[in-house]
Amino acid sequence: MRFISIRLFAGIALGLLSLQVGAADRVDFARDVQPILSDACYHCHGPDEQGRKAKLRVDTKEGAFKVVDGKPLIVPGKAGESELVRRITTNDEDDLMPPPDSNRKLTAKQVETIRRWVEQGAEWGEHWAFGPIVRRDLPKPRTAWGRNGTDAFVLARLEKERLAPADEAGRAALIRRVTLDLTG
Repeated sequence: MRFISIRLFAGIALGLLSLQVGAADRVDFARDVQPILSDACYHCHGPDEQGRKAKLRVDTKEGAFKVVDGKPLIVPGKAGESELVRRITTNDEDDLMPPPDSNRKLTAKQVETIRRWVEQGAEWGEHWAFGPIVRRDLPKPRTAWGRNGTDAFVLARLEKERLAPADEAGRAALIRRVTLDLTG
């Protein structure tokens, strides 16, 4: 049985996420935008009908892409024409969202993430757990190591970082690890 440190595993997992084509440049709705909207907008424009302001929802695709007072909330590919982008970037306190008295404020990075998402086409996605299972091709590392497909991804990342896998732990180390896991 092979054990790797949590830090190394986290680095590998993040690396696997970045293996997607253009993942570093592409804004993903479920990963990048939805948490911002959830934290800053759903309180007033979310699923709670009693707390909803302006009869506007941004927690659903239908609500986020609707036309409000003759202005489209989100125009895919055109941040300059999107009311949402205008509302989160304006200097007018009467139009600014979230409102100053809400005790919620978007950071410059969050505003830029939403703006980039709109510019990139405002693709509305769902959390990966609700989507179909997609089988990815296994990477082809330069060296043979591992026992299963997951090990191929781990080795590919290690090779990318110019690292080598650690030797398999001995019996004493494995017993110590199991003991620590069981007893704390």
